[in-house]
Amino acid sequence: MSVLLISTALIRTYRHRLREFLSLVCAVVLMTSENLNRRSVVAAAITASFMILILGLTYRVLAARLLTPTSNSPIDTNALEGFPMQIGDWTGQDLPLDETIPRQIGADAYINRRYSHRSGIGSVSLFIAATGVTRMLVGHPPEICNVVAGSTLTDDQSMELPLDDGTMLPCRILQFSRGGALDPEKKTVLYYYMADGQCYGDRSALRSKVRRGPSMVHCVAQVQIAASSAETATSDAATRLACAFAADSASSITMLFVDLEKDRSSSQSHELLEGK
Repeated sequence: MSVLLISTALIRTYRHRLREFLSLVCAVVLMTSENLNRRSVVAAAITASFMILILGLTYRVLAARLLTPTSNSPIDTNALEGFPMQIGDWTGQDLPLDETIPRQIGADAYINRRYSHRSGIGSVSLFIAATGVTRMLVGHPPEICNVVAGSTLTDDQSMELPLDDGTMLPCRILQFSRGGALDPEKKTVLYYYMADGQCYGDRSALRSKVRRGPSMVHCVAQVQIAASSAETATSDAATRLACAFAADSASSITMLFVDLEKDRSSSQSHELLEGK
C-alpha cells in the first residue's frame, strides 16, 4: 500500500511535466523532420502519443486503487446491537431468527425485533440488515423474497414519508396476502435502503449510486418495518402503524449508520496510513 501511495503521488505531481516534455519531443521531431524520413516522424509521434495515453491510464488506475476501501470488508456482527430498545413510545424486544436468512441475503449484521406502542394501538416488526458488500442486499428486496416464501403481492407503492425535522423519508410500501381466500393473512411491509447516511426508497437509485462509486460506499443497509392486519382492523390501519413507527425511528436508524460509517471510514484511513 505504501508503494501504491508513493506511485500515485509521483504520477499526480509530475504527470503534467511529463506531458509537457513529451509534447516538446513531438515538436522537436516535427521541426527536424526535414532531416528525417516520413516514416521516422510518424513512428516518433505515435510513440509519444502512446506514452501520454499510458501515463494517463496508469494514474487513473492507481488513483482508483487508492480510493478503494480495504473494505468491502464485512461489518462486525455486533455492529447494530446498540440500536435502542426504547424509541419514543415504542418498546422493543429481540426476536429469534433463522440464521440461514441473514446468510442467504448476505447480511453481515442484523437485528430482528418487535416494537410495541405504549398506547396499545399495536406492534410492528423491525428487521435491519447491513453489509459491506453492496450488491448482496440490493438483490434481495422484500417484494421478491416474500413472494418466493409463498405470499402474494397485492399492492406496491412508493412514497415520501414526512418526518418531524421537515425532511422526507423515501420508502416503498408493499401489501401481501397469504392463505385462503376466505380468511387471508394480510401484511404491510414498509422498507427502504441506507447508504452513506442517505435513504433510498428505490433499488434503482441505490444501484446508480453503487455503480457511480462502489469503492466509496462503506455500508448498505435494508430496513424493513412490517405490520400485520391480525393486530389491526384493516390493511390501512396496518399501513398507518408501519408509517408511524418508520417516522418515529428514522432519526435513530440514521444516526446508527452515520456512526457506523464514521467508524469504518476512520478504521480504513488508519489502515491506509499504516500501509496495510
